Formats: sequence, structure tokens, C-alpha cells
Amino acid sequence: MGFAQILSRAESGLAAPLVRVEVHLGSGLPTFNIVGLAAPVVRESKERVRAALAHCGFEFPAGRITINLAPADLPKEGGRFDLPIALGILVASGQADPGCDLAATEFYGELGLTGELKPVPGLLLAALHAVGAGHALVVPRSNVSELKRVEGCQVRAMAELAELADQGRLAIQVLTHEEEVTHAGGRNAAAPSSPDLAEVRGQWQAKRALLIAAAGGHGLLMCGPPGSGKSMLAQRLPGLLPPLSHDEALEVAAIAAVAREGACARRFGERPFRAPHHTASAHAIVGGGVAVRPGEVSLAHHGVLFLDELPEFDRRVLEALREPLESGMVSVVRANQRAEYPARFQLVAAMNPCPCGRAGQVQPPCKCEPKRVERYRARISGPLLDRIDLQLSLRAVDAGALSDVAPSPSQSLTTAEALRQVCAVRERQQQRQGRCNARLGPEETLRHCRADAEGMRLLRRAAEQQGHSARSQHRILRVARSIADLARRDEVMAPDVAEALAMRWDQ
Repeated sequence: MGFAQILSRAESGLAAPLVRVEVHLGSGLPTFNIVGLAAPVVRESKERVRAALAHCGFEFPAGRITINLAPADLPKEGGRFDLPIALGILVASGQADPGCDLAATEFYGELGLTGELKPVPGLLLAALHAVGAGHALVVPRSNVSELKRVEGCQVRAMAELAELADQGRLAIQVLTHEEEVTHAGGRNAAAPSSPDLAEVRGQWQAKRALLIAAAGGHGLLMCGPPGSGKSMLAQRLPGLLPPLSHDEALEVAAIAAVAREGACARRFGERPFRAPHHTASAHAIVGGGVAVRPGEVSLAHHGVLFLDELPEFDRRVLEALREPLESGMVSVVRANQRAEYPARFQLVAAMNPCPCGRAGQVQPPCKCEPKRVERYRARISGPLLDRIDLQLSLRAVDAGALSDVAPSPSQSLTTAEALRQVCAVRERQQQRQGRCNARLGPEETLRHCRADAEGMRLLRRAAEQQGHSARSQHRILRVARSIADLARRDEVMAPDVAEALAMRWDQ
């Protein structure tokens, strides 16, 4: 008889609760049972563990083997528990000594039939929680590179189960923190791969709106005919945003790991840009599924969510955006699971003015009936529009703007120049209120964004004539505050309010 306890972690949203893999070897008829709300892939580890132990020259214990994954009411999924189960059997039977403190070390790894340790998805999240608990990790060798991002992470790599036969080879080592790679906040320029804002000809007002959106973190809706530059503008917004801090970059990478997408090492620290197709389901956008994975709104956390052809999205999908736009969180509830994911994204949407896209043009003229145009625009509800700060109507680009060899200074603003302005404005906002303007609450808005007397009178008149809600008025003031910040002014003035009103449709 023997007993051993090995530590590991499961996944539950963006939490990684500790799992104690308890192994008991008893007398009786040979059986191998795994209990503790294990998914089928975890129960199948019995055969992988049995074959791996035999191939590596270990003796598989006779008698009753009981594996308990505690706590018993927490769902366990994936092959990450193969190594803890195999190690627990070896320790309980006295065949191996890992040479480390089992009470402060967590083990992860999927076993091949030859004892090879295969990579496990989502270990970045487990590593973040392990560091907080003061635990070290033993992981497959192919997982080590992603864990180097976690400062202070104590990790030892294993290639195969046979290494347990050599008792001195599991000494824990502290990985060197790669400051020049992971400290994203030290970068001042846009990534070389970012498309340049200067490539967009014409649409000076749209570029101005994009600069304001980046400066204050505001959402933006562009309505214009096909080919007017809506997608080009949206693709250039991530390059205008300040680089992520190291903690923010780790949070983005952890969400990607939970979604089973992984994070590209070369793009670590860059703002995510997600552009789902308009046929995407509500589960794909908001999150869900059998395993309750994060959706596009969470994968765009700290970045940009671009919804092209906005009216073509399913109405239920669009209405589901209202909660994360307001709270920055999304709660996914299923029959037996509940998970909360952060969704603090910046929404950029694009749409045509009518089904054919030619409304307002002289040549070729629009042939859509007024009722058809009204039905098309009514696919976007008033409550959703109310939550989008900037709403811009674009016209087709003048042919002269495309043929100009030397564009005007207002048209030649580069991404690098715009990024310097945005970084300065964001620093100003951080010192004044601790967050960007778009994230201010109602009381903070009135404290930091109130305009002068003439500006407030202008806002009241517009609200009475156009029917702006209280939420809309607060959003207009926040946009006006961002305009004033770009002008390096402490006071919000009437021209700032007027420009903010000009970038919002009548409700």
C-alpha cells in the first residue's frame, strides 16, 4: 500500500484552480480508477500512463489503483494530468523520487505511449497562478518558451518520463526574465508590420476621428459606400494605440491560451486586432461552447474588435455586444458551467449607407427603395448606437486625392506621428484621472469632462433638438474631453463640444 499527492491546476474561465492528484495503491483485484469529475480525455489517461510506464522500464503496480482529482466538484479536462498521475503512481510505489518539494511544485504534461511529454495548451494561465502561490512548475520542454514571459516563474522542463529514473535531474531552476522582449511598455514606435496611416488618401475627417478614438479609447462607427476606406482606417487603429504594459500583454496572452489559439512570440505586447466575419455565431463572438471558451470580444481585450458589414451580423449577436461595451466583462453561463472573461475592447464598425451601398451618390445612383433602406439601417438598434461614441458618415474618395503625388500636411499624418500624439494624451489622462476618457463613469465624466458655459449650453440645445439620451450626452462630453486633450488644453470648450456633436448621428 502507498499514497502520494501531486499538485496541478485545471482551467475555469481565466481562473486556474489548484488540483490535488491523490494516488492510492491498495491490495485486491487489479483495477485502475480515476474519480473527481474527470472528462473522458482525462479518464483515457489510464491507457497512456500504463503504456508509458512500461516503455520507460518502470513496473506497473499490481492491485487497486485509485486516482482522486480533488476538489471533486471541479470539472477537469485535457491531457495535462497525465504526468501528475504517472508521477503519483511512481512515488506511491517507491520507484521514483522527483528530488523537489512536492508540496510546492506543480506538474503538467501529456504522455505519449513511449513516455514522451507532449505540449499542453493554456499553461501560461497556470504559470501566472503558480507564481502567485509561490509554486514551481515541471512542464514539457516545448512549453518552456511561453512561460519565459512570466516574471519570477520557476520552471524545469522534461522531455520524457524516463528522466524520473535519474533522481537528480528535476532540480528547479529560475528562468531568466527576458526584459528586452517582454517589457512591451518600453517601445515608443508602432510595430514595423503596422500599416501606415499616411497610406489613406482623402477622408481627412475620418482620420481625425480615428485619432480622437485612439486618444480617448472611444468606439467608432463608419458609414460609407464601398471603397471609401473604412477597412483601411480600421486596420490602422491598432498602430495608433500605445503598446501594452507587460501585465496587459500577459493577460492578452492568457486569454489566447485559454481559447486554444496561443500567442505569437513575435507579436507579444501588441494590441490584438480581431475582425470576425458577419456570419459568426453568438458563441463565436461572445464566448461559450461545450468548454465555455472566450469569444472574439475577449480575444480583442485591450485591443480592437472590427465588425465590417455591421448590419449583416445576426441581431442577437449585435445585442449581445451591449453588456461588454458597457461593463468591459462578459459572463458566459451554461447548464453546468459559468465563466467570466474580460472584454475591454475598442469597437470599430463599418457599414454601407444602404443595401447597394450607393446612397447619396450621383453616379451611379442608388436604386434602393426608402423602406428597404430604413429596414437595413434598423438592423442596428438604438441602444447599441447609443453606446458607440463616434458615428461618422463617409463619402467616396475624390479621384484627385488618389492622384496627388504630394498630399497636403493634413493628409500626410503618419502612424508614428499620430502614435506620439496619442501616447502624450494617454499619459495626460492617466495623470489626471487614472484611465482613458472612454472608461470614465458618470460622476467622473461630470468632474473631468464638463465643458465651459457656452459648451454646456450647446450640448443642452443639441440634446433637446436631437433627442440625445443621458448616456449619449456623457459620451459626447468624453469625446470633447479627448479633443481638448489633443489640443493640450485643460478646459473643454464649445468648439470641442461642437466637433464631438458633428461626429455623432442624430438619434
